Amino acid sequence: MTAIDPQQLDDQAAREARKAKIFTWINKADTWFTVLGLGWLTPIFRAIAGDNPKAQYKEIWKLAGVPMLAIVGFLFLWATLAPQVQTSLGAVPGPGQVWEQAVNLHEDAQAKAEKKAQFEAKVAQLNERLVAQGKEPKERAFTGAPSYYQQIWTSIKTVFFGFLIASAVAIPLGILAGLSPYANAAINPLVQIFKPVSPLAWLPIVTMIVSATYAVDGDGWFAKSFLNSAITVTLCSLWPTLINTSLGVASIDKDLVSVSKVLKMNAWTKITKLVLPSSLPLIFTGLRLSLGVGWMVLIAAEMLAQNPGLGKFVWDEFQNGSSQSLAKIMVAVFTIGIIGFLLDRLMYAIQAAFTFTNNR
Repeated sequence: MTAIDPQQLDDQAAREARKAKIFTWINKADTWFTVLGLGWLTPIFRAIAGDNPKAQYKEIWKLAGVPMLAIVGFLFLWATLAPQVQTSLGAVPGPGQVWEQAVNLHEDAQAKAEKKAQFEAKVAQLNERLVAQGKEPKERAFTGAPSYYQQIWTSIKTVFFGFLIASAVAIPLGILAGLSPYANAAINPLVQIFKPVSPLAWLPIVTMIVSATYAVDGDGWFAKSFLNSAITVTLCSLWPTLINTSLGVASIDKDLVSVSKVLKMNAWTKITKLVLPSSLPLIFTGLRLSLGVGWMVLIAAEMLAQNPGLGKFVWDEFQNGSSQSLAKIMVAVFTIGIIGFLLDRLMYAIQAAFTFTNNR
């Protein structure tokens, strides 16, 4: 009978412990990979760690290979069919032409950033001479056209401004409607009437009210065009959060409500210790929907309000009518889609960090 070497047993136990530790790390990371849209990384790490490589390769093909194949197929159909469609601006641009315009927009943004830096450097030199002469320095703003990246940033700021206002209004109203049948009966008709209203209908009303009540541009904190777009986003995006918050609060376990009565919780303690923690999953679902709606609404609002964001970029290129305009508009379309996806992933990540349910 062969003797068992204790050293070999120790080495094997150490390898098993390391392997178990690796798989524990992979399982923990899988949650965040899924949240960030990188779930295909999990089977790759598992295959590398030696966890049934054949099964993991099948999972990799499903999560990464099939989507990549679909994207390649889409690009092939686009490249094949686009030249056959003629518009007033010429043939519909294919993937190569759209990529070329994306590169051009990037290079244009870099050139504009350099011009702005040179302008600011000259202003700084001028002010140094003025100070040396005992005079007051002068403030001069760069008046060049915004770059593509600046327009993207403007749109992101606008949508978050409108979204935060919508959330600040919708969550308290949703809690009130979920806790009180009378409040729900009062709020529900307004939700049903205003929820379907298009941003194109809200924008003229918002524009007139802002023009009548807000300070002249330059005297206020925000430009009127910015407020027009942001408030329109607010009016169109608050409904999903309001509805889901009300539903989440109304769905709280009745036993928990009974316990709160037995413990004689005041209203603030009941909301912060019971209502909000129990309804957070649905509240976050509403917030994700609201942010998505707000991002879609924003583009239309910017086109009409002429707020310098992605919507205005699309409108200006459409009005420009050059041979590159359609390709630039398609660059903007892909940009809008990618940013919308990233915003949803951001909200999903925040939801995963603050909620602890099995099904997020």
